[in-house]
Amino acid sequence: MKIFRKAGKAAGQVFRFILLLGPVFLMCAPIFLLLSGSVMSRQELSQYLAPLFGNAEGYIGWRLFPQYPTGEHYWKLLLYTPQFYTVFWNSLKLVAAILGGQLLIGVPAAWAFAVYRFRGRKFLFTIYIVLMLMPFQVTMLSQYLVLSRVGVMNTHWAVILPAVFSTFPVFLIYRGFCGIPKGLLEAGRIDGAGEWYLFWRIGLPLSSGGILSAMVLGFLEYWNLIEQPLAFLKDKALWPLSLYLPEIGQDKAGFAFAASVVTLVPSVFVFLLGRDYLEKGIVASGLKE
Repeated sequence: MKIFRKAGKAAGQVFRFILLLGPVFLMCAPIFLLLSGSVMSRQELSQYLAPLFGNAEGYIGWRLFPQYPTGEHYWKLLLYTPQFYTVFWNSLKLVAAILGGQLLIGVPAAWAFAVYRFRGRKFLFTIYIVLMLMPFQVTMLSQYLVLSRVGVMNTHWAVILPAVFSTFPVFLIYRGFCGIPKGLLEAGRIDGAGEWYLFWRIGLPLSSGGILSAMVLGFLEYWNLIEQPLAFLKDKALWPLSLYLPEIGQDKAGFAFAASVVTLVPSVFVFLLGRDYLEKGIVASGLKE
């Protein structure tokens, strides 16, 4: 009987593995196609994508492994396309400024909501939650009017300032601060520790997971910004990398694949480094007040 039980258990595990293999393949297929397309020659890409461009009838064909792999697209992108470095630097500057601003604004705000009890705290936090649930399309007009009145339209500040005061990182970091035992803070106050000391020496180290999860999620979001730069930046020299990719024409399919792979690398790198913190942030965002 034990042999049959073990065999049935092993068969169940194999069945679950096969069942999960299909969705995994579907999720990873676009990445595999992107990588293979970035090393295909222009002639091979033209042959496979001819029905898409209207040059032939039938269906699009594809090979997971190119017949004649080449690095010409990466060579052209990295050595002969200075515009790529301009938009790449714009993306780095925007993301660094936004995340730095969120650390300066969001962390103290989250600490205040989590530690202190003041009049209107719950009402104000509820407003934060409501604002977090509003998509950009709802607040776009009001943001445009405010930024235009301030005089920062068509500058990177038009994208940085609204993102710096985003409520989502405050919500995530607040969850981390709520996990700090209240008795620990009270013991510190009894021993003569000031509020700044409690924040710097107790709050930040114990809630570093929530802060890092907010930064990881923020990087993945702001590295791929499209709507905000498109609405607030008219000068294409100020555009981030996420708006540069759609400008690549259909006759440069291999170049577009290579640019997409290079754009994907920082996001994958940050995701792998902060995967554990990202999971904690997702779990924290599902908790109730």
